[in-house]
Amino acid sequence: MSEGNTKIKRTEKEISKPEDFTSVEELHTRLFDTIRKYHPSTDFTMIEDAFRLADKAHEHQSRKSGEPYLIHPVCVAIILAELELDKETIIAGLLHDVVEDTPVTLEDIRKHFNEEIALLIDGVTKLGQLSYSHDKMDIQAENLRKMFLAMAKDIRVILIKLADRLHNMRTLQYMPPAKQKEKARETMDIYAPIADRLGISKIKVELDDLSLKYLRPDVYQDIDQKIAQDKEQRQPFIDSIIEEVKEQIEKAGIKAELAGRVKHLFSIYKKMRNQQVSIDQIYDIFAIRIMVDSVKDCYAALGVIHEMYTPIPGRFKDYIAMPKENMYQSLHTTLIGSQGIPFEIQIRTFEMHRTAEYGIAAHWKYKEGGGNINKEEEKLSWLRQILEWQQDMSDNREFLDMLKTDLNLFTEKVYCFTPQGDVKTLPQGSTPVDFAYMIHSAVGNRMVGARVNGTQVPIEYKLQTGDRVEIVTSQNSKGPSRDWLSFVQSTQAKNKINQWFKNEYKEENITRGRELMEKYAKAKGINLSLYLKPEYQNVCIRKYGYKTWDAVLAAIGHGGLKEGQVVNRLMEEYQKDHQAAKTDQDVLEDIEKKNIEDKRPPKVRTHSGITVKGIDDVSVRFSKCCSPVPGDEIIGFVTRGRGISIHRTDCSNILSMPEDERNRLIEAEWAPDAIKKNGELYLTELCIYVQNRRGILLDITKIFMEMKMDIKSLVTRVSKQGTASIYLSFETSGREELDKIMNKLYNIDSIIDIERTSG
Repeated sequence: MSEGNTKIKRTEKEISKPEDFTSVEELHTRLFDTIRKYHPSTDFTMIEDAFRLADKAHEHQSRKSGEPYLIHPVCVAIILAELELDKETIIAGLLHDVVEDTPVTLEDIRKHFNEEIALLIDGVTKLGQLSYSHDKMDIQAENLRKMFLAMAKDIRVILIKLADRLHNMRTLQYMPPAKQKEKARETMDIYAPIADRLGISKIKVELDDLSLKYLRPDVYQDIDQKIAQDKEQRQPFIDSIIEEVKEQIEKAGIKAELAGRVKHLFSIYKKMRNQQVSIDQIYDIFAIRIMVDSVKDCYAALGVIHEMYTPIPGRFKDYIAMPKENMYQSLHTTLIGSQGIPFEIQIRTFEMHRTAEYGIAAHWKYKEGGGNINKEEEKLSWLRQILEWQQDMSDNREFLDMLKTDLNLFTEKVYCFTPQGDVKTLPQGSTPVDFAYMIHSAVGNRMVGARVNGTQVPIEYKLQTGDRVEIVTSQNSKGPSRDWLSFVQSTQAKNKINQWFKNEYKEENITRGRELMEKYAKAKGINLSLYLKPEYQNVCIRKYGYKTWDAVLAAIGHGGLKEGQVVNRLMEEYQKDHQAAKTDQDVLEDIEKKNIEDKRPPKVRTHSGITVKGIDDVSVRFSKCCSPVPGDEIIGFVTRGRGISIHRTDCSNILSMPEDERNRLIEAEWAPDAIKKNGELYLTELCIYVQNRRGILLDITKIFMEMKMDIKSLVTRVSKQGTASIYLSFETSGREELDKIMNKLYNIDSIIDIERTSG
């Protein structure tokens, strides 16, 4: 083994730094030399064309440093080439800024190259338009949503963005101090965790260190100086350990390569902060890495090491048997050397080391003739899980919480076993309830107890890595308890528990609503079965703004609709279908009535966007009891001295109006352009029934903020049973916009039902 391999270093093959180059010409040479080292093709015409296009497009642009702007995209392309990515990705890296910053269009890219490259550049351009503020959690979460969606379409978009961010961080010294801190915070909060989740440690560790450099320059300099001083003292010790280990491993017949490595600065800082220790108390600042050919050799080498040195109890981690979710695999063991100095050894195969360095990029292979890439889909199962969850979550804060817990962007995991030996990965602090819902929602809903390692434990017991968990279920279980929400850790468990209560509560209301309708019909001597045909039910569903008949029944059950109101509407629709056969006298009366109608003035439009029949220049006002908006079916009521009052046809005041007042009703309808009339807004009111919880008002008002709609009033009432009624009024342009906001509200967790006020 050469002497160079025994020196302590950050990585075996560092990504090139910009200071290694002095000109665009040198960068050009380095880019193509790097690609030739790994790419099977010898035809780089397209890459050369992309370089020339980038050169021409950025010809008159320069960076904050005063250097030609072209240096930036070429350095990005070099980083991508050092990750051994395909030609299409490298071309997109060269051209990633041309669409946003130069006259070059996506159509130009398609003509010069192909659709695949155009889509990659378009994806990177859109990610570049994301806004960010550390204090605005919603924006941060929304940015992450967009990034994960971009990953799902093509993971290479994120790889280009990471390379772009890495080069920008390397040259951050040319930015103003405030911008440095903003970019560093954004990098630490978003980009470094994503690089980590993709397993690309080569990028992740440098992003972390550069972020620390600008966020905590004093800490960065202090740790860097101490590491530099300690390295000189440690080098002889590491060299001696390497020689001892190398000799014993060779005697055991194991082919291996050994190297020293130093822990990166941010990782040291994080451990000092989290464990409240000094730098002298961290054992794994300097470590020895052993790389072998096979998994069998990994464990054989471990046996040799443990015979040579005393392992420190509790400091062995087997990431080969239980890999991290970012695909990382290795054996870690901390030992005591002959001089009483602790040190760490990491043992892995060459392939595991490549995966640790390059992450998802290490699993992409080329197909000559098209530049297509196959990736191991199972390595991205976590990404599919994110996409499934974010479809179910309208709340950005909930989505961000899920990322911080379930996907290990910011926290550790525990690994537990089922009785059959299957491994389940859970957020740290998880309980048997989390474990139960990880298996299946039915198991969680029927859970009555748990045994861990054969011993009965409380359901709030904190699981530890290696625990064997058995869930005890019963068909007689009454379902989950609301208390469970106070200690479960996984978003999956929280969502499933909340969903159970939402469904359970709704079923009770549906049953109660049906009983109230039957009771009302019986009291009135009405044969309800005559009126429950689907076509009549559908009319009610549309009239009252619900999605299903069950939702109408649930609204009756919790008091949102009056049972008599719904029964009467069903009867009206039935009567329309069952008109009695007309006599000759009826026909004559109809003709006479039509003649009278024809002599009346036509419908006249008022100044309020309402057309009424036979009345001109009259005051029209909208009733506050039902607050009609354009798109609603309406009717007019001639008041005494106050003009015409406009109501929705389903307004309870209209439906319950005495017969002697009904002759004052008059036909009315919205003018065709009422919704566009001078951008006029109409006041309306919703009543939202919710299962009360902390933050529900914030979730609701945030929807209005996102749609740029002002809430005029808000009143809440909470029952002893833990449900709440929220009455809020706001202005809307019409039914279409109203339906849109109601659909968004329905997606909020804990919402039981929503109805418009109707008198």
